[in-house]
Parts: sequence; C-alpha cells; structure tokens
Amino acid sequence: MSQLLQQAQRMQEQLLSAQQDLTEAEATGSAGGGLVRATVTGAGELTDLQLDPSVVDPEDVETLADLIIAAVRDAHAEIQRQANEQLGSINADVAGLLGGAGGAGNPLAGLFGGAPGGAPGSQDTIRGEIEGDDRSDDRPSGQGS
Repeated sequence: MSQLLQQAQRMQEQLLSAQQDLTEAEATGSAGGGLVRATVTGAGELTDLQLDPSVVDPEDVETLADLIIAAVRDAHAEIQRQANEQLGSINADVAGLLGGAGGAGNPLAGLFGGAPGGAPGSQDTIRGEIEGDDRSDDRPSGQGS
C-alpha cells in the first residue's frame, strides 16, 4: 500500500510539472497559407497576431476575420497536440495504477482543453461578439462584421 501511495505521489508531481510546462508553452497557428499567424499560450492566451498586409482589405473584413479565427484555432490545436504528447506517458501510468482504464478511456481526457463547457481549447474560448454587429446572418457571433 505504501508503494502504491508513493507511486501516486510521483505521478501527481509529474502531472503538476507537466501542467506548468504546458501553461508556459506557446504554439503558433496559421491560416491562408501563412498570411495570418496567431500565437497562443497553453493557458489559451493570444500573445501575438501577425497579418500579411495583402489580407487587409477594407472591402472584405469578413475574410480577414475568418482567417484570424482559423489561425487561432490552429494554434489551439497545436497546444492540444503538445499536451497529448507530453501527458501520454503520465496517462499510461495513471491507467496502469488504476488497473487499466476500465473502459473509461483516457483518465486525463479534457485536462487541457477540448472538454465541454468552455474549457481551454473549446471553440467558445475564441468566439466573441463584435460591438455594433447587429447583422442577423447564419454565422455565429464573432465571425465577421
């Protein structure tokens, strides 16, 4: 029993360390063949946005907004990939400690996003309303103006 508790404590320390590393990690996503680039942290904070001047067309702001959203989503997907990669061995240890996943799948699923309810990495975290946007088209809020 003591050995099991020590193993659980080591895994908890590894998990906390991995969480800290991932929170500090950055990933850059792109859209439009690299014309729009967005950098986000593992905590979901947008830290940089680069726009090629050729995509800035006052007559087509809608396309620019779509490219920005796509670049941010791409960056979030990269952070999620990094989290899955880094947490993979810890996840295997947890499953082993629990005697297998017991059909529950990934014991750490949703820890760094992709979980319902607006968790980091969900689409809700990158949508917002644009002030003064009173259009009533088929797109969700924040995807054009």
